[in-house]
Amino acid sequence: MQQIEIETSKGRVQGRIDPAFEGVLDAFVTNFEQRDELGASVSLRVGGKVQVDLWGGRVNETDATPWTEDTLSLVFSVTKAATAICAHLLAERGQIDIHAPVTDYWPEFGQAGKEGATVAMLLNHSVGLPAFRDTIKPGGYYDWDYMIGRLETEQPFWEPGTRNGYHMISFGWTVGEIVRRVSGRSLGTFFAEEIAGPLGLDFWIGLPEALEPRVSRLIPWVPGPEGPFTDFTQAIMADPKSISSLSLLNSGGYSPDTREAHAAEIGGGGGISNARSLAAMFEPLALGGSAGGRKLFSRDTVTRMGQVSMATQQDATLLIPSRFALGFMKSMDNRHRPHGNIESVIIGDRAFGHVGAGGSLGFADPDCQLSFGYSMNRMGAGLLLNERGQSLVDAAYGALGYRSNESGVWST
Repeated sequence: MQQIEIETSKGRVQGRIDPAFEGVLDAFVTNFEQRDELGASVSLRVGGKVQVDLWGGRVNETDATPWTEDTLSLVFSVTKAATAICAHLLAERGQIDIHAPVTDYWPEFGQAGKEGATVAMLLNHSVGLPAFRDTIKPGGYYDWDYMIGRLETEQPFWEPGTRNGYHMISFGWTVGEIVRRVSGRSLGTFFAEEIAGPLGLDFWIGLPEALEPRVSRLIPWVPGPEGPFTDFTQAIMADPKSISSLSLLNSGGYSPDTREAHAAEIGGGGGISNARSLAAMFEPLALGGSAGGRKLFSRDTVTRMGQVSMATQQDATLLIPSRFALGFMKSMDNRHRPHGNIESVIIGDRAFGHVGAGGSLGFADPDCQLSFGYSMNRMGAGLLLNERGQSLVDAAYGALGYRSNESGVWST
């Protein structure tokens, strides 16, 4: 492994790489010099071996404090993958039947038109609860019991299972409550004890206060007046009662870059981690269910986790084509679409993982035994991947001998 120390206009890039993955280093440095990266980390493993572990830049915009080896950041919806992994681990142990009614585990859920919903519908974004119609109370996202009560009485926006729409934040409470009811532990506790601890992850759903100084400050993306505006953005501006608007804005004043938000167990988008831990979390899923001598899943479970479970030409929330496995995103290629609706994440055909708002990413590709993580503090436009993250993914696949992603997935 080659030790790296490179000065950029945004600060120092450090870490280590296998020289075969020098293209990932080049893309990472280019992100700082040309694509407005401020602070970030990228890490990947192949066949269980670390090939890239890089970090660099600054933790905030106000001073030159460097992003260090152990800096953490909010990874938004990559947290959904962590939440889904918890549910699949319980299924692996025979404690959850993915295709059983939700009411088998959570009887109070079965009201207001949700009586026939299954656990799979929670995982693949088809259960019909992408938003809340009535106003969320101030601080509601930080109150687990309150959010569960709201979900129990909420009428679905469509008949569960008949279509899908991205459950931007509610996913963490629907799936997380199944984990809590079955395991007898909170989502964050179960994840810490059964996933993060055994795998040695710096990944928290509910961050201990003592770790707060390690968290980088978030820099939100601010849209300019020039556009083009996506259909999602236009729906938010035009109709405050639209699913898109309610999903994003009816949040009870949720402020993600605060201690209160970091402490809450928000399984739909509140996780705190870094690239090294994202790659390590996905490693067992890239290797058939085992990592570091520890078996978490059977090969059949891993195969099921990665299969497309729900896809559509118009996601009811995002208003673009989307493809989901059971709790994970699949490759989504919208580069050809007009009017700015080009949000994409392009990975391998059998790869699965999750993007976080602004561009963070973690995924596994069983075909090449690749596990990948990317985290950053300056958000990009939209809810899927942007040029910074995609350039790192592209360089990783290029180093592995893949030829092209023109088909919508990386192929040899």
